[in-house]
Amino acid sequence: MGVIVKRSAMTFFSDGEDHYSHRVRIVLAEKAVTVDIIDVDPFNKPAELADVNPYNELPALVDRDLVLYEANVMMEYLDERFPHPPLLPVYPVARAESRLYLYRIQRDWARLVDLILSSKDDAEVAEARKELREGLISISPIFEEKPYFMSDDFTIVDCCLAPILWRLPLLGVDISKEQAAPLHKYMDLLFSRESFQESLSEAEQEMRLD
Repeated sequence: MGVIVKRSAMTFFSDGEDHYSHRVRIVLAEKAVTVDIIDVDPFNKPAELADVNPYNELPALVDRDLVLYEANVMMEYLDERFPHPPLLPVYPVARAESRLYLYRIQRDWARLVDLILSSKDDAEVAEARKELREGLISISPIFEEKPYFMSDDFTIVDCCLAPILWRLPLLGVDISKEQAAPLHKYMDLLFSRESFQESLSEAEQEMRLD
């Protein structure tokens, strides 16, 4: 095992195009954490990444002697380490519900995003696009009830959904305002947040130049 380079600040190894890295960057920006963000080319990873992450994968978060290498674990750690503003509810039932939403986002939508971006099978990609589009349209009505995802406040669940919604043009998923006006209102609310704008990498900014 190599030597871990000591840094004065928290360090986040990030892929500027990856939605899992993006969700953590949103939390970091929301909490105004002082962090050294290292934008890593996933096809040309620095040796230091393998030193801190046994899987040599992105993203990875280093805070003193602690090393984390799973995005949702990082998000919850940051929420506990920097409690203001809170991104998870205080009460156990509500926290459990939020974690269940995270699980469903992973199973229902993040999985499809990964497939669309990685599969070489055109039919498989087309089916994944259709499933993702229909799934997002189906949840649009919930944003008529509350401004954020099942909540009056911005939460860790929104941190996971925002990167997916930001990437819809890149994914080839087109959802018109006529089909899902409340969803578009939600996206506008997310994308206008100062923390979201600060979280964007150069590659992510270019995903929506229009």
